[in-house]
Amino acid sequence: MRVALAQVSSSADLEANLALIARTSAQAARQGAELVVFPEAMMRSFGNPLHPVAEGLDGPWAARVREIAAEHGVTVVAGMFTPADGERVRNTLLVTGPDVEASYDKVHLFDAFGFAESDSVAPGSSPVVVKIAGATIGLATCYDVRFPGLFTELARQGAQAVVICASWGAGDGKVEQWQLLTSARALDSTSFVVAVDQALPADADPGSTAPTGVGHSAVVSPWGTVVDELGAEPGLLVVDLDLAEVDRARAAIPVLANARW
Repeated sequence: MRVALAQVSSSADLEANLALIARTSAQAARQGAELVVFPEAMMRSFGNPLHPVAEGLDGPWAARVREIAAEHGVTVVAGMFTPADGERVRNTLLVTGPDVEASYDKVHLFDAFGFAESDSVAPGSSPVVVKIAGATIGLATCYDVRFPGLFTELARQGAQAVVICASWGAGDGKVEQWQLLTSARALDSTSFVVAVDQALPADADPGSTAPTGVGHSAVVSPWGTVVDELGAEPGLLVVDLDLAEVDRARAAIPVLANARW
């Protein structure tokens, strides 16, 4: 399976973000990608009001992403915001492409490092696994990566790879934590991890607590080794996943079968 990791920086402008998805999806399709993964908060970047732009999965923003995926014959995963209770939204991953239409609402909200995502976002409640190009893919969003139980549950539901869409918060040691956590979750689940973060913004505000991305998107093997990785700047990383490697890893390190609780 050929996947494209689209490490980009979204903005407050919904139309500009859609144009960015269209350009990058076209580039990924030219390189033979079947799955194009964008970061969390592609609809609108954090640090901007979310409730005014939230819309259902049948709304115009999601419809345009579907058109882009159909035009290029790829499956797109991209972060958007859907309505929830009161003034809150849900932090949603839209998955759309040939023979697949699904979504995942972020379960673990980022109430950490001085940022309170739960003030404006309502949590989801269920893990989600989808079939894409014959592969079984689990979905996770940013802060989810700190919770190994989600990843082992996705693996038990058949996930051969877990896509993590993120807008990781900057700070001392945060890049190192991102790298460690993505490798650890691959080992926990003996699955590939496809971790796509927002690029480090060129105009990042050092005084803001909003998580706007640090880059370092990566593919990690089921053995916990980094297959390939980007730096902090925007980029497109295209990687072939040998899904038979998952079976080999699970035979050699049967942590899912050996777990006692």
